[in-house]
Amino acid sequence: MTYQAGEIVRGGKNLYGRPLGILMLQSRFPRVPGDAGNASTWAFPVAYRVVPDAHPETIVRHLPDVDFLEAFIAGAVELEAEGVGLVTTNCGFLVLYQQQIQDQLRVPFLSSSLLQVRHLQSLIPPGRRVGIITLESTSLTDQHLAAAGLDREVPIVGMEEVGDHFLTTIIGDREELDVRRARDEHIAAGRLMLERHPDIGAIVLECTNMPPYAAAIQDVTGIPVHDLTTFVTWVVSGRRRTSFTGWM
Repeated sequence: MTYQAGEIVRGGKNLYGRPLGILMLQSRFPRVPGDAGNASTWAFPVAYRVVPDAHPETIVRHLPDVDFLEAFIAGAVELEAEGVGLVTTNCGFLVLYQQQIQDQLRVPFLSSSLLQVRHLQSLIPPGRRVGIITLESTSLTDQHLAAAGLDREVPIVGMEEVGDHFLTTIIGDREELDVRRARDEHIAAGRLMLERHPDIGAIVLECTNMPPYAAAIQDVTGIPVHDLTTFVTWVVSGRRRTSFTGWM
């Protein structure tokens, strides 16, 4: 951006130039490139805020029985005060908090990649559906789906159906991850989705730890694969426009 002589700019924030803030679960499992919690995933600066005691198993398996809403609101408000233009999370199951947290912010809040399913459904050819690959289908309840504007009719495959390494690494918060084994399980999940639902026209990955394997899923299914990184990048691109130059 260039400024003209005499142009006035406004302050009021503490930091500038970080368009994205991410609310992080408290965890120690490896975050490889592509994971929302790996800063190298993003093509722009990111601010992180860890929510204390919000462990993976707790958030995936025990919301809304346990209440972390105020803790996540506090983290989101802090990120906004630091100057981020968009707040997201690193767990798709936090879709349960979408409206409550958005109500407390002046910047957009994207709780989950699940929020893009309805939009994608409107873009694919007639007779095709959007399917969801989730960390654990038994924990993805009707309440989660309703918070994303979905119902139980949406095709869903859980990672527990194709293996136990990726799921137990994340849920168990283990310090070692076999990336090749995790990739193979995601490939199996993509194949299972198409076997069960040949009408699938796009896939959304619910879990923010899944994007490292999105390309592998696309390679074996041949259909578009969306996740939190594609969703966030789309929204950020609308807030960080660049001027077009050319014949005008």
